[in-house]
Amino acid sequence: MNAPKWETPFWPKGVARKVPDYNFPVFELLDNSARNYPENIFTIFNGATKTYAKVKDTADRIANFLAEKGIKKGDKVAIFLPNLPHFPEILFGILKTGAICVNCNPIYTQAELNYQLNNSEAKMVFCMDHPVFYSNTVEAVKNTDVKDVIICNIKSYLPKIKGFLGSLLGKIPKAEKHEPGHYMYDEIVASAAPSPPKVEIDPENDTAIMLYTGGTTGVPKGAELTHTNFIYNIMALDEFGRYRHEPGAELEKTRPGGFHTYLGILPWYHSFGISVALLSSALTASKLICIPDPRAGNPPFTEVLKCIQKYKPTIMPAVPAIFIAFTNHANINKYDLTSLLGCFSGGAPLPPEVCRQFEKATGAIIFEGYGLTETSPVVSANPTTREQRKIGTIGFPMPETDIKIMDIDTSTKEMEKGEDGEIAICGPQVMKGYWKRPDANDEVFRTIDNRRYFLTGDIGHIDKNGYITITDRKKDMILVGGFNVYPREVEDIIYTNSKVELVAVVGVPDQKSGEKVKAFIKLKAGETITEKDIEKFCKDNMAAYKRPRIIEFRDEIPVSNVGKVLRRVLRDEQA
Repeated sequence: MNAPKWETPFWPKGVARKVPDYNFPVFELLDNSARNYPENIFTIFNGATKTYAKVKDTADRIANFLAEKGIKKGDKVAIFLPNLPHFPEILFGILKTGAICVNCNPIYTQAELNYQLNNSEAKMVFCMDHPVFYSNTVEAVKNTDVKDVIICNIKSYLPKIKGFLGSLLGKIPKAEKHEPGHYMYDEIVASAAPSPPKVEIDPENDTAIMLYTGGTTGVPKGAELTHTNFIYNIMALDEFGRYRHEPGAELEKTRPGGFHTYLGILPWYHSFGISVALLSSALTASKLICIPDPRAGNPPFTEVLKCIQKYKPTIMPAVPAIFIAFTNHANINKYDLTSLLGCFSGGAPLPPEVCRQFEKATGAIIFEGYGLTETSPVVSANPTTREQRKIGTIGFPMPETDIKIMDIDTSTKEMEKGEDGEIAICGPQVMKGYWKRPDANDEVFRTIDNRRYFLTGDIGHIDKNGYITITDRKKDMILVGGFNVYPREVEDIIYTNSKVELVAVVGVPDQKSGEKVKAFIKLKAGETITEKDIEKFCKDNMAAYKRPRIIEFRDEIPVSNVGKVLRRVLRDEQA
């Protein structure tokens, strides 16, 4: 059943209302580009490049290795990697076996990674050869179903002279020691044949990638995203996006065959980065710049600015915190950023002044969109022209996607234009469901007009011209630089400190990251502890972006009649 036609006089010219032929396996993106453009460059990393033919060859070898190790259709294989050139090879290799890729944030703590491995029932892990990432992996795989660990070193992915000098000077990251029985990535690639197993994929029903999200409660849940979810999403983005490839030229779709270069600044373990950069570049046989640490350099973000000047990317998906960092960089005027044509902003509202300053510095256009992990991720976007976009809104739904505004209390009544309500989404990008959580699925899915809608927990409205605006969040989620932080998850960790009686975590505005985490703490009677003690405790037990940047000790924290902490009261106080 097709989605209703979105009514607006500003629908982008030439953009189709439907997306054809999106039911095929994700790995065919690589195979198609390798067949049609074998010598095109796919990945760029520190000056070294890999062609589409080479990446396909390596992915096929990885798939062969996985099959030899007993990985079969439906099994889970985890990736603990930053944006390294190994990532697409491994991703496509896993999918070629019919297995499910579990993308995990490598900066998570051992306990956080262990939870995801156990919950997903992963059988294998790919990790980086790194003093911290590898040692965390060694601890995280304990008491899990993981049988094999594959270690990825970056030396062979550098230009020969850089690899030689790096080894000589000890600058290439490497773990202090490797555990017996763990495999080296380069060795398995060299020994395996480029012969992936033959598997039958049902794109609409077979899970391709599982991404963890806190949903509305903060308890991490695995969102099962199918091959069709991702293929539809990137093809819809390809249809919706229009660029002026030369000054004064007519708007046209993304040119295939290597014209474009994507800046891989968003992490690929996140739905935004993997869809709008990695998979989108593979769709069009474009180049992809691997940025494992966007903050690198002095001052921070200097190295990524150098990459833009050197490799001249044309498309950059990013969160507002990155645009803010660029515009506030002390030396931004020293770098040529004019290669950028289009920038997709999501994850948090983009301040209009930041948009203006960035566009002035680059000549690019920023268009805002909206999505969630559960929607793989893009649901809506502004038109990609200055004349039709509406800053402060999230634009229109993607082709074949429908958005309704439902009443907040029951989610059964559709609201009128201009009235706020909960945003509900129906479309081919909506996840299959949460892994092993039928209770959570019952909470977020509703049948409306005989169609399956996902309740986002976000509050918004549709104006008379069809533009959608988000006005509030039903859930308490905090957005730190585009990353979701769930108060309950942070609170649960702080509660493990024996001196804490009560804790409440909220988000407060922050000019650089959009929001930052603040913790209100009530200590047990007779106990004493300092802010530095709490900071160290949090550093030892949670990822950096989740840590409270402000800690306030209080004698009392507001609670309801049944003892529930009233975060809303604290948020209102901060406002």
